Amino acid sequence: MHVQKNTIKINRVRDLAKKNLLIILTLVLAGCAVGPDYAKIEPRAPREWHTEIQGGLVTGSLDPEILASWWRTLNDAELDSLMARAVKGNLDLKNAWARIREARALRGISKADFFPTLDASAEASRYRISENIENSGKGTESKLYTANFDAGWELDVFGGVRRSVEAAQATLEATQENLYDVLVSLLAEVALNYVEVRTFQARLSATEANIKTQEETYDLNLSRYEAGVIDELAVQQSLRILETSRSQIPALKIRLEAAKNRLAVLLGEQPGKLHGELADRQPLPELPATVVVGIPAETLRHRPDIRRAERELAAQTALVGVAVADLYPKFHLFGTIGLESVSSGDLLEWSSRTWAYGPGVSWNIFHGGAIRQYIEVQNARQEQALIHYETAVLNAQEEVENILVSYAKEQLRRESFAKAATAAQRTALLAVDRYKAGLVDFNNVLDAQRSLLVLQDELSQSNGAVVSNLIRLYKALGGGWESYGTIEREPGNAAESRPQTE
Repeated sequence: MHVQKNTIKINRVRDLAKKNLLIILTLVLAGCAVGPDYAKIEPRAPREWHTEIQGGLVTGSLDPEILASWWRTLNDAELDSLMARAVKGNLDLKNAWARIREARALRGISKADFFPTLDASAEASRYRISENIENSGKGTESKLYTANFDAGWELDVFGGVRRSVEAAQATLEATQENLYDVLVSLLAEVALNYVEVRTFQARLSATEANIKTQEETYDLNLSRYEAGVIDELAVQQSLRILETSRSQIPALKIRLEAAKNRLAVLLGEQPGKLHGELADRQPLPELPATVVVGIPAETLRHRPDIRRAERELAAQTALVGVAVADLYPKFHLFGTIGLESVSSGDLLEWSSRTWAYGPGVSWNIFHGGAIRQYIEVQNARQEQALIHYETAVLNAQEEVENILVSYAKEQLRRESFAKAATAAQRTALLAVDRYKAGLVDFNNVLDAQRSLLVLQDELSQSNGAVVSNLIRLYKALGGGWESYGTIEREPGNAAESRPQTE
């Protein structure tokens, strides 16, 4: 009975020791992580936009569905098709996906430091002992066969590994925001180049219409000169304005071709691929009656570039902790088990076994101040990341404020050009009629036709500028990335699943 009680006590002590060891190990693994703890920051923004809201712009809460697919408000089927193809084929977007895969792999490498390592090795060697060493066998030759399994585990007592994982996770999230930012820019660039194509087509049509009118005027003057009604001056003047107008056609076609080629490259296609598809001249996309712009704080939270900068700041803050952890000792456990023999025949026998295990500690006590200097490096980089974030917030506000002004004021400019072009067209008709009747000289016709061409060209450019400014406004509001936020497959690689942050 006495022996049984002692056995029970011993078992209880063993159980208690095991529990205490487990508690100690848990506390060690869950110990505090050195370095600063990051607290997520929100962008500072004014309560409302400084710019006067006008020109079809209205304040109010942004509609997520409209902002996600803002180009659909332009009601252009061709543009919708180009947008979808750009997301599938654009090379910059594929490159952003590759960066996400890289960031995920780097995060996995950081997490691997939480776990023990296990290595295997085997070696067969032959060696000779020097004859000049006493009591060493003097020139004898020997063989040695070994096979080992080595295990090691560094305890993350001061949180260096945890900080490293935090940095890798934040970097992954920043990389994902970079993908969204690339997507926002891509969609805006596709739309802007498409509007540029339609604008050049409109300018070509206006110029060709004026050339046709000027050709009629030249033919009229030539016939009147041949009939002896007028002298050669009017003929040469009409020829001069005609050829000047014709000289604009090649320049416009050059820029039109460049816009089409750029659009093809944005879609990941060879230059010239879209020429047939965009050959027919179509009007510019329609403008929506109203555009909701939201409030500054809402816009700043929505923009991927600002969220990316905030995640980069979080990553850099964690890297400060990684650097600080090098000031403290590192504790590790090690163990090895293997076989060792001078003969290959008995290597696998039980008597050939070897083993060793135990705890270890290492500490960087003196490195000439290099560790503290590296901590200072990481602190300086954290400060730079914070300044970069604050700069991104200010730049975003500036971008939105400027485009709000441009969108509203360009509409006023377009209205003036429209009225002026209408007046110029009427003036040109009256001048030609009066010139035919002999009531005015040909200079009136020249001025009227020259002004008409200039004003119609300016009107075409202003029409395109209004639509382009709306596109830039949606880009400044951070629109577009949400519509593709549920892509299940990476563009161009059906086997790769879309990365998800944890």
